Amino acid sequence: MENKRALVTGGCGFIASHLTDLLLKEGFEVTVVDNMSTGRRQNLAHHSDNKNLRIIEADISNFESIDKYFEGISYVFHLAALADIVPSIENPFAYHKSNVDGTVNVLMASEKHKIKKLVYAASSSCYGIPDEYPTNEKAEIRPQYPYALTKNVGEQYVMHWGKVYKLPVIALRLFNVYGPRSRTSGTYGAVFGVFLKQKLEGKPFTVVGNGNQTRDFTYVTDVANAFYCAAKSDVTNEIMNVGSGGTYSVNSLVDLLQGEKTYIPKRPGEPDCTFADTSKIRRLLKWEPKVSFSQGVKNVLDNIDYWREAPLWDVGSIEKATKNWFKYLS
Repeated sequence: MENKRALVTGGCGFIASHLTDLLLKEGFEVTVVDNMSTGRRQNLAHHSDNKNLRIIEADISNFESIDKYFEGISYVFHLAALADIVPSIENPFAYHKSNVDGTVNVLMASEKHKIKKLVYAASSSCYGIPDEYPTNEKAEIRPQYPYALTKNVGEQYVMHWGKVYKLPVIALRLFNVYGPRSRTSGTYGAVFGVFLKQKLEGKPFTVVGNGNQTRDFTYVTDVANAFYCAAKSDVTNEIMNVGSGGTYSVNSLVDLLQGEKTYIPKRPGEPDCTFADTSKIRRLLKWEPKVSFSQGVKNVLDNIDYWREAPLWDVGSIEKATKNWFKYLS
């Protein structure tokens, strides 16, 4: 009989909370480990009566505080990380501690307790500004800022543990994930959180550049399903892109959200396009995205009240928040 016990790091966060939903639905006992720096217990409040969920407030950068929770676990899903560009430029040490040291601790605990499979949330930001679209996994690694670098170094550690310690691992490079529960607090970051709060307040959308840049917006439940497929498969020691199968302009997002827009300067180090070549994950895992961009945006709008307490950004506050972005990446 299969041991249906899983551990999710960062489980109270955006993507990981949706993955936790899926695991509980599939009958798993789930241990969430989260230091609550950006995660929100509210994201899993709908499971408050579920005896199969255990939430542990602990930091992955401290091995002793997390080690014991890996005992008896089959699958580890490692999603805990510090995100965002500007804070990583301003405080690279914190990002290294969380995204690199924390990942090594998770690997050490997983190897010690002989888990069945570890799936790592890697980042498509490792590609920087690629030469080809759609971008496949063999593209050159060109991190443009410390966040991207630390996520890629974490990925290298994961694959190294797979090679040296024979730990069954998979790294999933995620492209522009969006959906309900995306982060509402912290430093200026992802476009959906910015735009949704602006829509709630009746303010114009702050569009970067001319808005013609495109992103491979990938719906969060499709991403959660990719993690699940990776864990359940016999595939190991592989790196795979997770994307929507398309790329969509910021202007098309504004059209779906419906509202006025204003323009802010294009930012250095950002690609004009992100577009995942997903042929590898489709072939190896038989995974494919199911939620269209228009349906995904509708789902987000149906849950827009979630962003009511999010910070409101305008041209002035964005300029101030991204000052170091332009200073260091120009």
